[in-house]
Amino acid sequence: MFIRSTGALRRLQAMLIGLGLLTTIAAAVAHEGHDHGAPLPAAVTTNNPRVTAQSDAYELVGVLRGERLGIYLDRFASNEPVTDAKIAVTVGGDEEVQAEAAPDGTYAVTSPKFAGEGALELIFAVTAPGGDDLLIGTLQLPAKAVAAAPAPGRASPLQVLQNTPTVRLGGIEVATPYLIASVALALGFLLGLVARSRRKLVPVAGLALVVLAVSTAYAFAHEGHDHGAEGAKAALPAGDTPRRLPDGTVFVPKPSQRLLNVRTTLTKPEEAQKAVSLIGRVIADPNRSGLVQSINGGRIIAPEKGLPRLGQAVRKGDVLALVEQAVPQADRTTLSERVGEIEQEIAVAETKLKRVRQLSDRGVAPPSQVTDAEIELEGLRRRREIVRQTRIESEVLRAPIDGTIAAARVVPGQVVSSQDVVFQIVDPKGLWVEALVYGETDPAKVTGASATAVDGTPLKLAFQGFSKALQQQATVVQFAVENPPANLSVGSPVTVFAQNGASIRDIIMPRDAVVRGANGEAVVWRHTDPERFEARPVRTEPFDPTRLVIRAGVAEGERIVIRGSELINQIR
Repeated sequence: MFIRSTGALRRLQAMLIGLGLLTTIAAAVAHEGHDHGAPLPAAVTTNNPRVTAQSDAYELVGVLRGERLGIYLDRFASNEPVTDAKIAVTVGGDEEVQAEAAPDGTYAVTSPKFAGEGALELIFAVTAPGGDDLLIGTLQLPAKAVAAAPAPGRASPLQVLQNTPTVRLGGIEVATPYLIASVALALGFLLGLVARSRRKLVPVAGLALVVLAVSTAYAFAHEGHDHGAEGAKAALPAGDTPRRLPDGTVFVPKPSQRLLNVRTTLTKPEEAQKAVSLIGRVIADPNRSGLVQSINGGRIIAPEKGLPRLGQAVRKGDVLALVEQAVPQADRTTLSERVGEIEQEIAVAETKLKRVRQLSDRGVAPPSQVTDAEIELEGLRRRREIVRQTRIESEVLRAPIDGTIAAARVVPGQVVSSQDVVFQIVDPKGLWVEALVYGETDPAKVTGASATAVDGTPLKLAFQGFSKALQQQATVVQFAVENPPANLSVGSPVTVFAQNGASIRDIIMPRDAVVRGANGEAVVWRHTDPERFEARPVRTEPFDPTRLVIRAGVAEGERIVIRGSELINQIR
């Protein structure tokens, strides 16, 4: 069906505009009183009311449970618990109570005033060997519970109409939605009449009326409308458990801080010598280590007590192994011939001695000839024994120093040569570190050094010297390890921090204070409030095996966690 009449077309456009206006206004009225979301709840607090107070010396947190106030007293700078103090608490300005010390390092106070409601001022008089102080805080007691009004449900359309505003026309009250609908219908007919005379006015006028009506209805619909309390402060979450707050800080109650052993420090610039990082490895002290090798080589024979095991302690001169020497066939023939000649000479000497003794007994020969024959025979027998021992005696391998078997590379029956290292003995208390120095660092200016093992164990080093010849375009520098740990082994890689005399002045902190955040950046945790911690991104540089230089991110005088920061970083 096609509409051919121009007047009818214009009237249809006007009716459509009026219908759209009616629909828009009705939707706006329906929006009146509508809430986009329930208002944000009131500031959520912990299950137990708290009172906090701090000074330059102490930090105090009181947790109320019933009519008993538990008191946690820590040192302000280090967060170390103070367990030897005496605390007198003035409750409400007129009641003084002496706090009782508990075995767990806390204190407790009871008062009937804790059963009230509203703000209650508390004055804590602290007497401790570390100094006396006066702390003042306010305990906000919870209000008494009252019957809560039932939560409003979603109203029905009839209730919405009954609750909508009305307009009084003479003696008749007309609901606003009906009035608006009537006006919209009248506007539709009016636009239809105007369309006959001014065709171009229809779209413009209709659009203007729609915009005006929608804006007005939207304004009325939002009058008194509340999207929720905006700008409210983030409050502590319900419960006394550690958790991360919406603003990114972490709430850690004092009992949890005691369990995590959280410790802090006040940052301040320090002046110290800068250290350069070197790559090194552990070596044995040349004067307190040794190698066991065979002189001629041969077959390994285990001694009576067996071959020594790895890690076994040995003393200088202990027999470690025997080496059966390998004698060539030509040498064996020569030795056999030599033994035969000596045995022949021994037989002649025995015959001579027998004849001389007979002559001496008859008095024909002097006794001195008997003595000479005996001496000659004894010498030949010794020569024969020496030749025999040379052929069959094994080489004895002994420990050259006192120490521990660091390497054992043989088993019984193994054939070794004169260049093979059979055993390596190391004194575990005599270890060195050998490092390579590249670039412009002058080894002669090294004033001190320290190192870090693979497992993070710090090592204190003493400078010994450096080479005048380059190895792989680097200078070899040697350090002695002072009191090396038992788990340090020869050949282990280490990172050496050598102080070259250049001094710096900046904030220096332990490595345990810096942790990795969720985005991978280095952060430290700042102790902002007694039970709140804030992550602070920092830029660091290595200083020595146990400390870092904070180049940016931390100001002087801030409390930074130096122990327990990794545990705080894991709280979600």
